[in-house]
Amino acid sequence: MTAADKRIYLASRSPRRRELLKQIGVAFEILLLREDVRRGADVDETPLPGERPQDYVLRIACSKASTGARQVASRGLPPNPVLAADTAVVLGGEIIGKPEDAGRAVRILKRLSGRQHEVVTAVAVARRDQVESRLSVSVVEIGDLTEAEIRRYAACGEPLDKAGAYAVQGRAGAFVREIRGSYSGVVGLPLYETAELLRRFGIAII
Repeated sequence: MTAADKRIYLASRSPRRRELLKQIGVAFEILLLREDVRRGADVDETPLPGERPQDYVLRIACSKASTGARQVASRGLPPNPVLAADTAVVLGGEIIGKPEDAGRAVRILKRLSGRQHEVVTAVAVARRDQVESRLSVSVVEIGDLTEAEIRRYAACGEPLDKAGAYAVQGRAGAFVREIRGSYSGVVGLPLYETAELLRRFGIAII
């Protein structure tokens, strides 16, 4: 196997996923999918009626990986595996989305304060017509936050574009009382499941 054969495509704009892949020594190239609905997103991320959060993230991750694999084929690129992932913060069975502004972040953080929630992350790998996926579910407990803490954090800008309005690897790490499950899964890419999938596609991690 050549060095080029050991590379993968990462169908994600997330800098956190890039850093996690680098952490375990995976060589990758970025494969950008269109995300702007107004310009025709490559993958429709609208939840289906009655769809469970676990099923939702698996569907989106698999759709992104499959779409990426089709792009690789249509562009005549080397047929290396395409990796994609999707993460959802779930409170009481409801997916808590990404805040569009500081006010929305404040409202989300008030709901999470002093409570446990789930972080559900799916990772999928596709090559040609082969698609495989794994699911990581972690329980995160946020400590009791004061109004002032919530508003200062929301104002710093970190919660924007983050599922659940917080980044465990950032300043909000000080808010997290306990994690039961995968820390890397909470960040956005469960490394154990990722390595397991990549090995199935012939890419050895260690």
